Amino acid sequence: MEEQTNAQYINLGGLKEIQKRLACVLDPYGFEYHPLKIGWYNEQVAKCFQLPYHDETLAFVIISTPSMFEKAFIPFVCKLGQVKSNLDPLDQCMMQHFSAIKEEFSDVKIEAIHDFELTPSRRPKILVQTAGHVSGAVRYYQQKDLMSDPWDGKKKVFGVCLHPGYGGWFALRGVVIYSTIRCPSLSRQQPREILATEGDVVELLRLYNDHWQDWSFRDIIPVKERYSQEQKNYFSTQPGDRKKLIEKYCNSFDRSV
Repeated sequence: MEEQTNAQYINLGGLKEIQKRLACVLDPYGFEYHPLKIGWYNEQVAKCFQLPYHDETLAFVIISTPSMFEKAFIPFVCKLGQVKSNLDPLDQCMMQHFSAIKEEFSDVKIEAIHDFELTPSRRPKILVQTAGHVSGAVRYYQQKDLMSDPWDGKKKVFGVCLHPGYGGWFALRGVVIYSTIRCPSLSRQQPREILATEGDVVELLRLYNDHWQDWSFRDIIPVKERYSQEQKNYFSTQPGDRKKLIEKYCNSFDRSV
């Protein structure tokens, strides 16, 4: 565990001020941000995934909502400079917005961990679905939640998160850790139980594992917003073929915005 000798303790008022500053940086671009303590995450993951911070260390899980594509990604690729060919354009966009958080809090030591980052041994640096679940922002449904498992342990069934407002139409983009800030008064928010029955959970896991390409798992509940058709087209296209789509978006993008 990384012990900070210059740790700053804040109360809920201090947390609210941090959230206000995050709102200025992230709200206009279609992101959500939900607080958690590192201890909540560490107690849920294997030792190899634990993060080296005090249990009370403050962090936020960052979520992109459906509007992120139009509010953040398209302006990024069309207006904010040349996309580097060796990096995924969406990853670059996320890196820029996480960097904006660091700039806003330049007086605080912050570590940003993206969902796509891997360790030298090729394992994820952060299990974003667990982070989202313990923050209360989303509900992480897994095979182990089932009282009666129809797969009977014979099949590897991947878990999936649902958002209470967006269903499956969102993405967990990573975590920002306020390394020297601790917030003992932050109380854990249990994730909402979004699905009513175990049968609903089985159907969600079936759709996600066996039919993820048809988007159906994302609409397992009524949602307030979905990805636009342009966004669906983009993610349905092989990464190597997305350049033409980006060019199309940029040709119709209003650069005066």
